[in-house]
Parts: sequence; C-alpha cells; structure tokens
Amino acid sequence: MKFEEIIRTISSWVAGVAVFLIAAGIYLSAKGFVMGPDGVPVLVKNAVASDGKINQNVALPQGKVMGNPKAPVAIYEFSSYGCFHCADFHLQVLPEIKKNFIDKGWVRLVFIPFPLEAKSMQAAMIAECVDDKQYFAFVDLLFKKQREWGLSRKSDKIISQYAALSGLNTQKAEACLHDDAKAEEILSRRQQAMENFKIQGTPAFLIVGNKQREMLYGAPSYEDMASILNRYLGREEKK
Repeated sequence: MKFEEIIRTISSWVAGVAVFLIAAGIYLSAKGFVMGPDGVPVLVKNAVASDGKINQNVALPQGKVMGNPKAPVAIYEFSSYGCFHCADFHLQVLPEIKKNFIDKGWVRLVFIPFPLEAKSMQAAMIAECVDDKQYFAFVDLLFKKQREWGLSRKSDKIISQYAALSGLNTQKAEACLHDDAKAEEILSRRQQAMENFKIQGTPAFLIVGNKQREMLYGAPSYEDMASILNRYLGREEKK
C-alpha cells in the first residue's frame, strides 16, 4: 500500500472515530450524561420539580397499578423502556419505595408507557398483552435486559422471547406488535401526558394526593421521593 493510501485510510478512520464520539456525546448528553475524566459516562440530570402550573382538574391517566388501588397517594410514572434513567429508577429506587410505602398500602404506583423511540414502542405494545399478574415482572425484565434488546437489530424477537417467560406465546406477541388499536392507545396517552402535564422526556412522575398534585421531571433519588410521599401522607420521615 502506498504512503498516500495509508494516510487516507488513517484519516478516514480518525474522522469516523471523531464523528462517532461527537454523536455519542450528543446522545449521552440528551440522556443526562457527560463523559467523566476517566471516560466513563456520569449522570448529571437530576429530578426537577415543576413550577406547579398543571391543571389540577384534568382527568388522571390510565395505567397498570402496583399496590392498593385505593391507597391515599398515587405515583403516576411516565416511562420509556429504552430510557437509562427509567431503568435506574425501577431497579434501584422503586424496590425501596415498594417496601416502605406501596407494600404498606399507603401508596400505589400507576405505570404509563411513554415510548421515546421505535424499540420502546415495541416493548410497550407487547407489555400491554402480558397478563396483569406478570406485568411488573415483565417490566423489570425489560429494564434489566435493556442493553441486550436495545442494541439488537432484532429487538422485537428478543422482547417476544422475554414475553414468553411471562406466559405470552410467540403468536400472541406477534399479533400485539401489529395491533393498531393498542398502538393508538399508547400514543394517545403519551400525547395527553405531553399536553396535560408538560412531559417532554422520561422518567416523569405525577404525584397525586388529597387535593394535591405536582410533577417531578427526571430521575429522583429514593430520599427525594420518600420525602415527597411522606409530605403527602402527612407524616414525618423516620430517620
């Protein structure tokens, strides 16, 4: 290979790497990450409370319920299955909320899929067909395996395999992926959430109590969420 060809090859490779790094940086930034000095993505986007300008009388969204349906306080979670922050909330924060609030009958969680891209839409459509008793276990599995199906060119096949573990056979999963009515319902709920609660990204949380409502945008820590829930319950957080 001639010297000029070697130079062109190296230049093309360097340019390709540069484009990849720029694209990756934009993508990570959109997801709330920046590159740390050691090259590891660092989370910088924290939960932000709303300015309170939400319609207090607007109809509450429909979704799958975890916990006592009559619990005095509700967390409405708007989540995209491909969202890193959403996965972090479900795998790291929600188990503590479930143990300390939901399992005690004080709080219920209402999960509303808010897909941000095509693969998350596929996951949301198949999840809608999973039996209610297996629904949240399936949601957890999707978040645990997020990287596997999210990076695959055959995400629909992989998600269908997960659904089979929850009792949904391949034929039904395939039918769910082509169910226009379910797709319209999911997108309609997403559109209503954008209009009624000013949601533009995930995760987002609508906290509802007795004559109280407020929005939380971003990924909350357990401590932040527990503080809000205790305030709505009218009780001091135990130290």
